Amino acid sequence: MNRTLSFKLGAIAALVILLLIPLLMIGGLISERQALRDEVVRGIAQSSSFNQQLSGPMLVVPYRKVVRSWVTQDGHTFQEARDNSGFLYFLPETFELDGTVSTEPRSRGIYETRLYHANNQIRGQFKLPANWGISKDLDDYRFDAPFIAVGVSDIRGIQKGLTLKLGEQTLNFQAGTGLAWLGGGVHVPLPNLDGKAETQLDYAFDLALQGTGQLHVLPVGRSSTVNLSSNWPHPSFIGNYLPNNREVRADGFTAQWQTSFFSTNLEDVLSQCVSKDDCEAFRARTFGVSFIDPVDQYLKSERAIKYALLFIALTFAGFFLFEVLKNLSVHPIQYALVGVSLAFFYLLLLSLSEHLGFGLAYLISAAGCVGLIGFYLCHVLHSAARGLGFAAGLAVLYAMLFGLLSAEDYALLMGSLLLFALLGAFMVLTRRLDWYGVGRAL
Repeated sequence: MNRTLSFKLGAIAALVILLLIPLLMIGGLISERQALRDEVVRGIAQSSSFNQQLSGPMLVVPYRKVVRSWVTQDGHTFQEARDNSGFLYFLPETFELDGTVSTEPRSRGIYETRLYHANNQIRGQFKLPANWGISKDLDDYRFDAPFIAVGVSDIRGIQKGLTLKLGEQTLNFQAGTGLAWLGGGVHVPLPNLDGKAETQLDYAFDLALQGTGQLHVLPVGRSSTVNLSSNWPHPSFIGNYLPNNREVRADGFTAQWQTSFFSTNLEDVLSQCVSKDDCEAFRARTFGVSFIDPVDQYLKSERAIKYALLFIALTFAGFFLFEVLKNLSVHPIQYALVGVSLAFFYLLLLSLSEHLGFGLAYLISAAGCVGLIGFYLCHVLHSAARGLGFAAGLAVLYAMLFGLLSAEDYALLMGSLLLFALLGAFMVLTRRLDWYGVGRAL
């Protein structure tokens, strides 16, 4: 290959490698700004309330059991008795939740997160066996007053006082669940319930709950039904169970979940939680909704910069194609200035997207870079038509890049087809080119 052509191609390759330095710096800046945003969001949640998980209600019966054993000491055998304490747990036969969720933005500086207010109406029924299900050695048991516990992961989000309607009674909730493994929440004592006879208890209470980001519900009922509606039009349904029915509209969404003990296996998981002190599986049997804004300018900027090296290489290839087809001589410094302009696009995109949103920021940044490079190339290529033609091709590349960023599921397919099409165009345009002659001309 001609030495001059080799030098030109080597210089272009070196420029591409050198441009990695500012691109890596911009990538680091994207990560830094994203971390700062996340810190501000955590700070807002710290001042209000975090993600919320509702676990309960469940009926809890504290007990003490006399355990007798025979002991031999100094040749004498006698019976020793000691007390063991614990809890009996009863999950509801039915659990129904109807929730209406409204959202509001909270901002600090240029960063914003979303708070939600969930007004929940909760109702259902407990079916309790006679003598709390104890069939053997009943005389050895002593039962304390039972209580109903409701777990709320961040109790700061409880917005109103809580009252429980239990049959014909109205009882006030008290702070704390009374169960270390369940965490934060509320409970209500049931002093008039002795458990001697088989009992059915209808319960109902309203829970106004504030949270940030996500709302999780643990379906504690043998049969559970949860209905949620909201004014948030971009829900992300999360957890172990997707809604049975859902409708997402421009003005909000509605969703319904239905589960049973056959699908959740919650009684066995609760038993393992209590006996083995490992409650992660119990807490994980949840479903819910995420209210996080899906338009994340930092994530899209990060995805955009991953294509930067390919984008610069394609631009330089087009630049070089103009050079060889039109028998022009372009200095490596002019390549470098075009490359730096392309790198500045990503810095403009990041800074503008924090204030204007990603779509508008992309349009302004791309238009600025295309306009600058087009103006510059009109003089470098000694023709306004050539400069504007190259700028038009660059605008098409920016449009294709935006399509790749928007169509995440088809990004690989679109990118592969684009590269194949560009390779084909390059081969067709240079199919009759005398590369040895090009080398002598440069």
